[in-house]
Amino acid sequence: MSEQAAPHFAIEKIYLRDLSFESPMSPQVFTQPFNSSLDLQVNVEPQQLGEHHWQVSLRITATVRLGEETAFLVEVEQAGLFVIANFAPEDMAGLLNSYCPTILFPYARETMASVSLKGGFPPLELQPLNFEALHAQQQATA
Repeated sequence: MSEQAAPHFAIEKIYLRDLSFESPMSPQVFTQPFNSSLDLQVNVEPQQLGEHHWQVSLRITATVRLGEETAFLVEVEQAGLFVIANFAPEDMAGLLNSYCPTILFPYARETMASVSLKGGFPPLELQPLNFEALHAQQQATA
C-alpha cells in the first residue's frame, strides 16, 4: 500500500494585480465637511494554474460617498500565487476562499489606506474581514 503524501501549502508570491482610484468630486470635495458613508464589495477568485499552483485574487472595491455623490472610489486586486498539494477536495474550498484571502487582506488593506491618503483623503482603514464566515455564508446561499 502506498502512503498518501502529506498536505503541502506554500506562498510563492504575493503581488498587486490591479489598482484604481477615482475622485470625481475633486477639488470641490475638499471644501465640504467630510461626513461620509462607505460601500464595500469583496470578491475572491481562485484560479488553478497547474497541478498544484493556484492564483487567488482578492478584489476589494470601496466607494466613499458624501450623501449621494461619490467622494472617491478605490479598487484593489491583491493576488497571491500558492502551492497547494495533497489536500482533501472538501478542504480545498476553505483554503482557496478563506485561508488565502486572509493572507492577502493585510496587503490590500495597506494599499487602500495609502492610496486614499495620497488622494487627499483620510486613510481608508478597513476593519478585518472574517473570510471564513463570508465563505460559509456564500456556500449557504449557493
